[in-house]
Amino acid sequence: MSQQISKDGPTLDRSDVRVKHDDGIMGMVSSFINRVRSGDLGMLPVAVGLIVISTVFSILNPIFLAPNNLVNLLFDCATVGIISLGIVCVLLLGEIDLSVGSMSGLASAIIGVLWVNSGWPIAGALLAALVMGAAVGALYAVLYNRLGMPSFVATLAGLLALLGMQLYILGPTGSINLPYASALVRFGQILVMPAWVSHTLALLPGVIMIVSGMRARRRRQSVNLSSQPLSTLIVKAAVLTLALEFAVYYLNLGRGVPWMFGLLVALAIILNYALTKTKWGRSMFAVGGNREAARRSGINVRRIYLSAFMLCSTLAALGGILSASRLASSSQQAGTGDVNLNAIAAAVIGGTSLFGGRGSAYSALLGIIVIQAISNGLTLLNLSSSLRYMITGGVLAIAVIVDSLARRSRVSHGRA
Repeated sequence: MSQQISKDGPTLDRSDVRVKHDDGIMGMVSSFINRVRSGDLGMLPVAVGLIVISTVFSILNPIFLAPNNLVNLLFDCATVGIISLGIVCVLLLGEIDLSVGSMSGLASAIIGVLWVNSGWPIAGALLAALVMGAAVGALYAVLYNRLGMPSFVATLAGLLALLGMQLYILGPTGSINLPYASALVRFGQILVMPAWVSHTLALLPGVIMIVSGMRARRRRQSVNLSSQPLSTLIVKAAVLTLALEFAVYYLNLGRGVPWMFGLLVALAIILNYALTKTKWGRSMFAVGGNREAARRSGINVRRIYLSAFMLCSTLAALGGILSASRLASSSQQAGTGDVNLNAIAAAVIGGTSLFGGRGSAYSALLGIIVIQAISNGLTLLNLSSSLRYMITGGVLAIAVIVDSLARRSRVSHGRA
């Protein structure tokens, strides 16, 4: 039986005292274990999967973890990774966009036709491709909001229509080479950050974590609410900083950190901030969790769907532009093959739920690293692409199973 310490005020028993002693590192570990037990796995499965994949491939071929090979892997992550960021937005609403591959291919074709064939300034061609992406997303939203057309059907029709437009504007040649000396191609193939820039950027997340954490502590303490222990905050920031600095140091042993991958990380940070710190982001999660409840609470549900579809298609167009810069060409093959599969799979493997209402921008970042690690490792082993499809499909199936089980666990835990 608990022993009261205060007679007139709120009672404080021995379990309360233990909670106080568990603050700090042990409290952080205990809180993490409790979240996992309740079904809130977060990014734990994909982190474990990435460690396992890296370990296996490095044993089979030590070149896998060589600095320059990891640099090439990061270059390859950027194009589909940016497309996957848009997929996260529509998945948060419980919807899907099956046309992101075709949209990226069309954007690639627009760049080639307007910039190379028609002599447009590169900025004008880039803007035209991005505007086309936004317009396609707006069309999907209108079909969904006004006509009730399921996003699966609308975007499947868009996949075919956009592919047809890509083939049409490229014409009989089917391929347009981009100037190798141009800034766009150099950005996609060879440009890396200077060492001092990459090390400085690696410091920023830890600094931001401490500053924002201290502000949150002061706000909560000012209204007599419990706050995160300072020791826990410092340990988290230190671990994150050390991990990022070591990663940057190791990559700089090779060519360095690609600017294109830096763009992917920057977009993920911006999207994560928008999803977690703004009214729009809270509305996204609310609509994805329960559309009718969100509508009754005053959220403009149609506008949320419009913004999500437009953002998804625009990011798909940006991914197509970067793909053209990576390959130094616009061709009929751009956006085809496994681009759709990898973009959607990256978001799901990273932890974004297919049921809507749960996910993050960082899930796409981790997910695409997992997929590219599988592809890169199998290529180094000189194995066929058939194995890559089967393994990626298996990883995707496991991710969905884990998501379903975790969701069931959260429901049962909530009822308990």
